[in-house]
Amino acid sequence: MKTKGIILTTAVAAVATILGSFVPLIGAAVFSIILGIIIRQLVALPSDYEPGIKYSGKKILQYAIILMGFTLSFRTAVTLGLSSLPITLTTITAALLCSYVIGRWMGIPERIRTLIGVGTAICGGSAIAAASPIVEADDDEIAFSISTIFLFNIIAVFLFPVLGHLLNMTSTGFGYFAGAAINDTSSVVAAGYTFSQEAGDTATVVKLVRALMIVPVCLLLLVIKVRREQQEQTVAIKKIMPWFIVYFFLASVFVSIVPLPEELVALIKQTATFMIAVALAGIGLSVDLKSFKAIGYRPVMLGAVTWFIVTVTTLILQQLLGIW
Repeated sequence: MKTKGIILTTAVAAVATILGSFVPLIGAAVFSIILGIIIRQLVALPSDYEPGIKYSGKKILQYAIILMGFTLSFRTAVTLGLSSLPITLTTITAALLCSYVIGRWMGIPERIRTLIGVGTAICGGSAIAAASPIVEADDDEIAFSISTIFLFNIIAVFLFPVLGHLLNMTSTGFGYFAGAAINDTSSVVAAGYTFSQEAGDTATVVKLVRALMIVPVCLLLLVIKVRREQQEQTVAIKKIMPWFIVYFFLASVFVSIVPLPEELVALIKQTATFMIAVALAGIGLSVDLKSFKAIGYRPVMLGAVTWFIVTVTTLILQQLLGIW
């Protein structure tokens, strides 16, 4: 049963929303993660809370993103997505090359460095989950890779909005920055909407386009594996395709054809914003700080270097493209 976990994440989100109204500079999203992390470290939650917490962190976030599609025209979504492609493709290439070359130099096992590279390049844990069957990673390798990426996701939520203000970024510029340089969708959403509503909308679209790259990258990994091992292997596109992104764009198509009343759009935004807070409470409640000790310093160093390369590459490209 997911009920207990969902009730807990909803309660945390409600408190975070109240705190966010008093301190808008931090916002409900960040407060949700902070409260979730604190509760997880101080309270030993019964195991029957876990299904609801995981559901909140993944599914409720996806439903919130789909709802956001009803507040954005399809033309705007496509324009943002296409304009971000040069940054997206370059940073993905940089992340994959960095993780391969530096990971090999550091002596990190191939499967771990591949998963860290894919997770940093595309969409964190979702990309790792999609790629792990292809590279035949075992449970420990998957856990280490996800924990490494997750560590930097949490850091990004707090670091990026501050960095965006220090760099005097506009909301649009920060949206591109967060969407292209932060690993996981949940952290992109949290950082984006902490900066501003417009930044959050932009970051979400940029990130969703980036997340779609999970399909060609997984197919590339499959081709490499088949050529290396000279044996046939298949992968189901249906399983690796992030379908919630398709539904997001379908929602934006719908509102482009059938405009919604402004009052309804405002209500959808408020609902989606609260759902995001619920999802991020689930993310925070999933953080076990003790688990990071088991990772070892080398995968963490590789994750840090790869993420740094992606971040710097994003900033350079935004300067060159005049998106600031």
